[in-house]
Amino acid sequence: MTAYLITGSDASLVSRALTDLIDGLTGAAGRAGAGSSAQAEVEEYEPAAESSDDGEARGRFDVGPILAALSTPPWLSDHRIVVVREAGALSAPQAAEIARLVAVPPTDNVLVLASPGKAVPQALSKAVKTAGGTVVDTDPGRTARDRSGFLDAHLRRVSVHLDAAARRALTDHLGEDAAGLDPILELLEATYGPGARITETELEPLLGEEGAAPPWALTDAIDSGDGEEAVRALHRLLGPSWPPVRVLATLHRHVSGMLRLDGAGDVRSPDDASAILGMHAFPAKKLLDQSRRLGHDRIVRAVEVLADADADLRGRVGWPGELVMEVAVARLAQLSRSTPRPQSSRPAGGRR
Repeated sequence: MTAYLITGSDASLVSRALTDLIDGLTGAAGRAGAGSSAQAEVEEYEPAAESSDDGEARGRFDVGPILAALSTPPWLSDHRIVVVREAGALSAPQAAEIARLVAVPPTDNVLVLASPGKAVPQALSKAVKTAGGTVVDTDPGRTARDRSGFLDAHLRRVSVHLDAAARRALTDHLGEDAAGLDPILELLEATYGPGARITETELEPLLGEEGAAPPWALTDAIDSGDGEEAVRALHRLLGPSWPPVRVLATLHRHVSGMLRLDGAGDVRSPDDASAILGMHAFPAKKLLDQSRRLGHDRIVRAVEVLADADADLRGRVGWPGELVMEVAVARLAQLSRSTPRPQSSRPAGGRR
């Protein structure tokens, strides 16, 4: 049995590493053998949500199906990949049962454990290492060399190239916020195009100067319903490289993503949302969560707010562009803050 353990303190980084690993494993399976069209069977398990006496959600695993999947050969393919999300929620006895199968594997199946934040029980992590499995630590590390390696690995995910000064500026900007790296790299690629070589001068407008906000600071503040913070982020963002029309386009993409997910039927997981939107799982999860919070009616209202702002920027009113965007941002934040009406006719999706 081939085993992988993905760890890290940031759930978004663990999720990205898991997506990359599964993509790699299924791609390799699809290429196995000359002329082979076999696809890997991927089975995913995660703790079921339960309500405790104090009203808080607590997740517990049913380990039986996991053990059965690991012990059963694939049916119509050459490979079965068993993915256990939130593996840190496994109890010690459950982890010990899985560890026994890792040590003495009954099949050639692949086990992938993803454990953001909380470590898996020691018996299981030890079994993975003893069996020659792969442990992927998504944390960037503490030393400058570790962080440089972390940046190199994530730069390989995109086609832009940063010169030495741009690398230093990006590292200084991120600080401890390692999860912010991929969104910045994706924004660079979207702004300057695939294969672009980025200098510090080209990087700075997207990072902001003297406390300026990146685009996701604005959308995060809007989604949280914090109108005052959203307007502050708007003013820090606006400038020569971010005129009102570009900010409006960014907000339109943000709301359009929620609208696509709202109309996509049963979107059950961040990976489903990622596939629909064509983006990484972390930003897709944020859009999926916000889409569910807003509901259909408020998403449609957000589209109308942006349509009004577009007309106003084109001259319907004589306001400055900054004022038009202030009003639009405040209205969007108000939608996030208001209480949604019940929408029993639209079933909520569950996670896979």
